[in-house]
Amino acid sequence: MIKGKVVIITGAGSGIGKGTALVMAKEGAKLVLADIDREAVEAVCKEVNGIDGDATFIQTDVTDVEQVEAMVDHALKTYGRLDCAFNNAGIEGQLVPLDEIDVADFDRTMSVNLKGVFLCMKYQIKVMEKSGGGSIVNNSSVMGMVASPLISTYCASKHAVIGLTKSAALDYVNKNIRINAVCPGGVETPMVTQVLKETPDALEDVLAAVPAKRLASPEELAEAVIWLCSDRSSFLTGAAVPVDGGYTAQ
Repeated sequence: MIKGKVVIITGAGSGIGKGTALVMAKEGAKLVLADIDREAVEAVCKEVNGIDGDATFIQTDVTDVEQVEAMVDHALKTYGRLDCAFNNAGIEGQLVPLDEIDVADFDRTMSVNLKGVFLCMKYQIKVMEKSGGGSIVNNSSVMGMVASPLISTYCASKHAVIGLTKSAALDYVNKNIRINAVCPGGVETPMVTQVLKETPDALEDVLAAVPAKRLASPEELAEAVIWLCSDRSSFLTGAAVPVDGGYTAQ
């Protein structure tokens, strides 16, 4: 579905980003892998190229304007164009009631999860406009569609990503740029593992709330992202697509 397409993936050093990179590589995409953790993203890049994929990497803090612009420039210098982007970088923030949240943590979470998506789209869209179009997928969450206690900053940031996605989709629908959000439920990633360590009784509660009674793998999430990036979803824009084992259908 995406053979030969040039794709930027942020947060590619682990979890959903890494899983998506590996699946996209097998599909024949040309990948620009970005992450704030240079060692992690370099390792993923080597793994992708080790399975005969085609990838390059760049260390990127998605909250930094110059670094985001450099990331997009790197894609152009390496492959000559940009067809798709998966804006996936994100953090969970503090797992405490709202009145206990540090202001600095609130600012950091909103900066990575929301400002990061904004900056990435800003520079990706400029390039896509010049080349005749493209597809952008932003990683939100089921917590961008509903809510849960103790993660109000995370919920707010992910709700905002959906709003940003919908509005941007309307801005560029007539310029052949499609913009959608994917909304994962529980996925087996380092971030989810850390959350479950901090709240050890949560896994049983999470699985009880999911009709599928399990977490997703990063690769399952990747399949949804690939479809949204591909021309097979050509009439879909401004959507927030849950990949959640039925969680939001209840």
